[in-house]
Amino acid sequence: MISTSNLSLNFGKKFLFKEVSISFAPGNCYGLIGANGSGKTTFLKILSSELSPSSGQVNTDPGERIAVLRQDHFAFDEFSVLNTVIKGHSRLWELIHEKEQLYNKSDFNDKDGEKLGELEAEFAELNGWEAESEAGALLDGLGIKNESHSLLMKNLFADQKVKVLLAQALFGEPDILLMDEPTNHLDLKAITWLEEFLFNFENTVIVVSHDRHFLNKVCTHTVDIDYSRIQVYTGNYDFWYQSSQLALKLAQEQNKKAEAKTKELKTFIQRFSANASKAKQATSRQKLLDKITIEDIKPSSRKYPYVHFKPEREVGNEILKVDSLSKSIDGETILKEVSFVVNKNDKIAFVSSSDIAITCLFQILTGDLKPDSGEFHWGQTINFAYCPKDNKNFFKSDSLSLIDWLRQFSEDQSETFVRGFLGKMLFTGEDAHKKINVLSGGEKVRCMLSKLMLSNPNLLIMDEPTNHLDLESITSVNNGLIQFKENILFSSQDHQLVQTVANRIIDITPDDFFDKEISFDDFLELRENR
Repeated sequence: MISTSNLSLNFGKKFLFKEVSISFAPGNCYGLIGANGSGKTTFLKILSSELSPSSGQVNTDPGERIAVLRQDHFAFDEFSVLNTVIKGHSRLWELIHEKEQLYNKSDFNDKDGEKLGELEAEFAELNGWEAESEAGALLDGLGIKNESHSLLMKNLFADQKVKVLLAQALFGEPDILLMDEPTNHLDLKAITWLEEFLFNFENTVIVVSHDRHFLNKVCTHTVDIDYSRIQVYTGNYDFWYQSSQLALKLAQEQNKKAEAKTKELKTFIQRFSANASKAKQATSRQKLLDKITIEDIKPSSRKYPYVHFKPEREVGNEILKVDSLSKSIDGETILKEVSFVVNKNDKIAFVSSSDIAITCLFQILTGDLKPDSGEFHWGQTINFAYCPKDNKNFFKSDSLSLIDWLRQFSEDQSETFVRGFLGKMLFTGEDAHKKINVLSGGEKVRCMLSKLMLSNPNLLIMDEPTNHLDLESITSVNNGLIQFKENILFSSQDHQLVQTVANRIIDITPDDFFDKEISFDDFLELRENR
């Protein structure tokens, strides 16, 4: 058990959170959510004692061990992969070296023997004899194969280091597990493995993530930082989002149809609590949902961007034909004779074992890169808009304000019109005069979305459009793409976005091309069985 008592953190007169007293119980997984800057990462650091609160305290039961997913990819460069994982249990790591020192003593005496006996007993109690096999199993599950376990960390690629540090946090069954964005840079197979691991984890988990599918799969509770308060709700992210939106409507309408809205919210709670597929599959936890009342649901203060793409005209019968496109970079084959035809109503998700392959294909289709061989033809009616994964070339100027930047892409040059589009992306008031060179990654993506909406496209090409976005913006992008009636060619690591938008999957892995009208979940199941 970990809890807080009257916990507050303030910087001057501004409080991130104030007098927070909450408990996190064993057997539950808590998804920590909040707007950018609300203090999610800071709260985790306070729980792990990395930061001190302004007032109040964090309490844990005696002897409980807290494990934290570390973000420093270079901290263990001189350690082997296997030892890096075992170092996740600091006391066990100390025991290994204390024992080793005693065994190597040249003047070993009876007192040393007694001490060694105590160490051996504690080592066995901490399951030390199974440490290497447990660490190896975690690494295998995350895709780090046995031949890499003896390598030094400095010899691994960045994405492999991420997996090792994740295994380090999971090692030794910690009583309390704190994780900030654990799915970042993980492939789908590793994410699925982690979901299953946390699903069966019996201790306390508190996790920050922008991956809605992940939060829905693993979380029994949602912890919302809002109004400088931290509130715990039973249920996963989808339940929190949908119920908070209903509660917000009820609060906004007040007496207008209040009775009908109250009934709608009660019905939603009952329907959700009865739907086991939207909560962790455990009877004891299902009973928690059954106890939810309308008073437990609060409206959120969060604001959501308005993402809506309005095509100027419908697409014609000919949209896009790709014939035997091939491309190599630095002698490595990236694309190999890729061929496909885009049909009306196609919303195609491109997947690949190589992120470079998808980006390369999109750059060829938009004219930013030339293929080595093959060709492609756009239909005459197509007006496509492209949202690249790397948008830095659009934000090179040091002098342009947001208004002047977006005005470059607008036929209507009036400030009122341009401000309207910026407002849809939550750039209001003085924000519209920000210089583009100081924008965050998420703000730049929202600017790109404004640019795309201005072009009134009838076909969207989007390469990882939710990168750098918060949960609110991701949800808005997802809804905007669902509502878009014309064609979409896209890639995304967001499972929920791909599942709810795509009606066709193309896997462009060079030696295993796959193209089928199929949902993403069905594709994953099919791939698992291939």
